[in-house]
Amino acid sequence: MKRPLGAQISHMLRDRGVDVIFGIPGVHNQEMYRGIEEAGITHVLARHEQGAGFMADGYARASGKPGVAYVITGPGLCNIMTPMGQAYSDSVPMLVLSSCLDEAQAQRGQLHQMKDQRAAADTVADWSVQANTAMAAYSLVERAFEEFELSRPRPKHIQVPIAQLEAGADPAPFPNQPALRTQALPPDVAPVVSLLNIARRPLFVLGGGCRSNHWRQILTQLGAACFTTYAGRGMVGLDYALDFGAMLPRPGSAEVIASADLVIAVGAELGDVDLWRSALGYTANLVRIDLDPEVLSDRHRAAVKIQADSESFARSLWAATESAKPASGWTPEEVAEARARWRTEVDAERPGIVPVADALRAAMPADTMIYSDMTQFAYVAKEVWDMAYPHHWHHPTGFGTLGYALPAGIGGAVARRGKPTAVIAGDYGFHYTMQELGVAVELGLPLPIILWDNGKLKEIEDSMVRGQIAPNAVVARNPDFCKLAEAFGALSASPTNLSEMQNAVRAAFQAPVPTLIHVTPNIL
Repeated sequence: MKRPLGAQISHMLRDRGVDVIFGIPGVHNQEMYRGIEEAGITHVLARHEQGAGFMADGYARASGKPGVAYVITGPGLCNIMTPMGQAYSDSVPMLVLSSCLDEAQAQRGQLHQMKDQRAAADTVADWSVQANTAMAAYSLVERAFEEFELSRPRPKHIQVPIAQLEAGADPAPFPNQPALRTQALPPDVAPVVSLLNIARRPLFVLGGGCRSNHWRQILTQLGAACFTTYAGRGMVGLDYALDFGAMLPRPGSAEVIASADLVIAVGAELGDVDLWRSALGYTANLVRIDLDPEVLSDRHRAAVKIQADSESFARSLWAATESAKPASGWTPEEVAEARARWRTEVDAERPGIVPVADALRAAMPADTMIYSDMTQFAYVAKEVWDMAYPHHWHHPTGFGTLGYALPAGIGGAVARRGKPTAVIAGDYGFHYTMQELGVAVELGLPLPIILWDNGKLKEIEDSMVRGQIAPNAVVARNPDFCKLAEAFGALSASPTNLSEMQNAVRAAFQAPVPTLIHVTPNIL
């Protein structure tokens, strides 16, 4: 059945498992909306394209499926470029579909016109391309989904001229049989097994690219210690005695890593925002397992490199070392001592947050999925808050954008209906996307929003002081956040002590709408 191409694209996405699209319609992209309901897809109307992009990001992280967003020509695409940059940094599968002008070079003065919007999006996407025919659009969508499966997932942008969106088109082809990702087979892990056989102090660094439930068993049978990156927290569950936690940024972690006689990094970029120093600190052999050749060839110069997905590597390593004798070089006591020392350092750097984080953690179900913003509370919690499950704390780690937490948490809650989701934001960053509260209310999401309000850009103020700069431009007038939330139809709470905060959080998970929980440093 022929339909306008805009409608056919929605049907094609539904055939490839897309059940939710985030976006904002406009006169340029309205043909993309013709087929959404007919295809059985739910559309979530954001209040700003930045919110739509972060919602798609949060949905992708929670569901494991690509997040999809529809935006208009020009400003719509510009507004979603910040979320695209974040998704690129954090390896999140996101597909952004936009309209574009039919002719942008020979004719000026058109609505939403840019000099080159495709090239603009290309700066923050894996790729940004224009589809000038229906078959080109179908081929590019197919390519995007194929690459989400086969390679490091990153955002893609496809733009379609308005006239093409309106033109009649035949249906998209049926989905291809998906290609198989490069997998590690038992012979591929043989060099790693050989190194493990002679190691007394093997150390693993597990990153956000790890996608296996075997890691605790593997570490246990090898007697190996581990660090996780921020994104890798929860990979070994709680209370593994040789887990150094997400403490890679602690200066003392380099000394621990130097004491290992084998270091194996799996699905970990080991970038500046993972380490906050130039070198990992290893002195023994370094082994890298990653999908991305760029990671395998980076400055860390691994001795053994395996390009494969982490899940197949874990399976093969598990099978190859099942009868291995555990190494005995690490002790729970040295791990516990290091963690206690680093926890004290964290508390000293940003005083007063650790006990609040501890109380908040105790009030949340272990399977709560958390979305945090660029705020001092999150910087502390990411180091001291152990996670029971992997991929349950999402933070704008690489691009480091403000305003991420609320819309991303909405996307996550949409993907996890019936499961606990929470948001942690700072007072300043909340201003960026607080209008998305209306979306959370419309959707009836039981979403606790913990707003850490220290009345300023405290991290920047502290940085200025350290740089011997007289602090300026770090204080902004805040609204009454509780009244603001209520104006949107949300609930609110302003606890005066930790016990009240915990009760408010527990109640928020049972509420019919989101609850803004306003917390200040005076709560201690």
